[in-house]
Amino acid sequence: MKLRSSIPAIAIVICILVQNLASSAQTTCVPKEPGTKDKCPVCGMFVQKYARWWSEILFADGTCRFFDGPKDMFKFYLRPEKYGGSNKKKICKIYVRDYYSLDWLDAKDPFYVIESDIDGPMGRELVPLKSIEDAQEFKDDHHGTKVLRFKDVGWELVLRLSLGENM
Repeated sequence: MKLRSSIPAIAIVICILVQNLASSAQTTCVPKEPGTKDKCPVCGMFVQKYARWWSEILFADGTCRFFDGPKDMFKFYLRPEKYGGSNKKKICKIYVRDYYSLDWLDAKDPFYVIESDIDGPMGRELVPLKSIEDAQEFKDDHHGTKVLRFKDVGWELVLRLSLGENM
């Protein structure tokens, strides 16, 4: 009889624990702003002064890597072992900032314009924009050559952008 009356209380405790775990997982995966000492693990530049270009990778353990632009973020994402990173499976979320609004965006959502006349802190950059309309307009206004999605960005592309080569 006692066990039967304890079941609702146990169920409530389990629900609260599950809810707390879910909310703590969500809070570790929200975008963060870099501090004055945060450096890009790819190029070594201090990141904070390049707010328009901030990109970041958040990991399930709550740690974060900041980048001075999407190009370096993609380099790290595509070859984490080369830059002191670890397994992609440990990634919680990847963020970039919309070029115009500076809103944080899930890095898999925006449209990226390449080879425009707008350079980032490290030269040629992938310019993230919220909508396809913004991306097309930016491409036309700034002489970009292509609009890409996250899945279209590969190692060869980021290396060529780093070298300033046209695609």
